[in-house]
Amino acid sequence: MAKERNKLVEIRDLKKYFPTKGKDAEGNKLVVKAVDDVSFAIYEGETLGLVGESGCGKSTLGRTLLKLYDPTSGEIIYKDENIEKYKDRQMKKLRQEMQIIFQDPYSSLNPRMNVFNIISEALVEHKIFKRGPELNAKIEEIMQECGLSPYHMYRYPHQFSGGQRQRIGIARALALDPQFIVCDEPVSALDVSIQSQILNTMMDLQQQRGLSYLFISHDLSVVKHISDRVGVMYLGSLVELAAKEDLYKNPLHPYTKALLAAIPVANPEYASDISLIKGEIPSNVNLPKGCKFNTRCPFAKEICKLEIPPTKEVEKGHFCACHFAGEV
Repeated sequence: MAKERNKLVEIRDLKKYFPTKGKDAEGNKLVVKAVDDVSFAIYEGETLGLVGESGCGKSTLGRTLLKLYDPTSGEIIYKDENIEKYKDRQMKKLRQEMQIIFQDPYSSLNPRMNVFNIISEALVEHKIFKRGPELNAKIEEIMQECGLSPYHMYRYPHQFSGGQRQRIGIARALALDPQFIVCDEPVSALDVSIQSQILNTMMDLQQQRGLSYLFISHDLSVVKHISDRVGVMYLGSLVELAAKEDLYKNPLHPYTKALLAAIPVANPEYASDISLIKGEIPSNVNLPKGCKFNTRCPFAKEICKLEIPPTKEVEKGHFCACHFAGEV
């Protein structure tokens, strides 16, 4: 980042475990370690991209950060306040500043509500507006910002395309004038041509409103387009975090290298010669000992099977959790 910015959101050693009905050999209850000891900060006006395979805990992390899930442990700092222990009443006030755009534009909108009611619901609930001309004008303004026409106001979700539905979801998130938005794979269900339109709309809104995003996706090309910094998750842990340019030009973790090597290219002659990772991602219930990636890593050595690698700042602002970061 060119300019020094203030931290808006920070998580420290965040964990979110889900209990299961199973037990281990010693009789202890097994848990799904969806988010396992993750730390990072998001700055004002910044987009932090979060990538990884399906099931690595990206969406769970985003929802836990917003306290849609109660964290198992760790700290969630918003504007220098630890909100981890906040109750529902305290969180309700913060909902005006922290919002989410959901992945599926088809299931995230109530089919029984028209666009006006979908966008205005939060404004009325938080008693920011009463029903009347001022509310109508506000909804029209938000819709136009998000690329929707005012005459769409009284239509229902089934009357829109996927891209238009996602614009409704964005408008709903913006209604309370938030400062921070978790974008949970907001374009993954859309056609490629529509994806670029939605991304450009989100970037324009960020510039106009000074928004900060946590942008969750499994598509590294999309993340590269919109993000300032990028974090890579594997089995609930953050394995690498760096500025976008540094991560794409000089990935340090073998998992990051494999993800980048898997990006399709138009000309096969320019395809990466880095060998891709093999095998299935292990279970979040029975995690490998030592480095979680050691069972699939082509560079794994004995220490990787025994010790969890610490997260090191290998270069300025470039963090990596690998025993041999920068050596492989």
